[in-house]
Amino acid sequence: MIWYTALVLGVAVERLAELVVARRNTRWSLARGSTEAGSGHYPAMVVLHTALLAGCLAEVHHADRPFLPALGWTMAAVVVAAQALRWWCITTLGPRWNTRVIVVPGLPLVTGGPYRWLCHPNYVAVAAEGIALPLVHGAWVTAVVFTLLNAVLMAVRIRCEDEALARLPVAKARA
Repeated sequence: MIWYTALVLGVAVERLAELVVARRNTRWSLARGSTEAGSGHYPAMVVLHTALLAGCLAEVHHADRPFLPALGWTMAAVVVAAQALRWWCITTLGPRWNTRVIVVPGLPLVTGGPYRWLCHPNYVAVAAEGIALPLVHGAWVTAVVFTLLNAVLMAVRIRCEDEALARLPVAKARA
């Protein structure tokens, strides 16, 4: 259980690093005339992602979920792959990447990196992590609840992003 707690806390630290990058990128974007879209759903996203981390630890501890090696190690590999995909997205978008929906006007849309193959690769990483992180230690209730709530939230979020991009004159691909 100690190593699983360390893994979840490591993911939490990674999320905090994302927020530091996002704040810096928000300042960069706003200085270039961008505006935020869909800020109303952002607090729900913060709560859901925080609840994922708390749920992982609470379920494993209180429901005494066992570590099943075949499932646990496979899901740990998925967690690592999700982190790699997320940081590939962050580095590909550079200062345009954000945890909020902020589109910088006048810039060409990014179609390289993982955006070559996927419309919303960061959300693929989020979905994979939301399933895998709890299942590393058998927290299947957390995995199911997060996945269902995240699907609802992503429907709202992706629609918001697509509408924000469609308002730009160059919105022929996704950023």
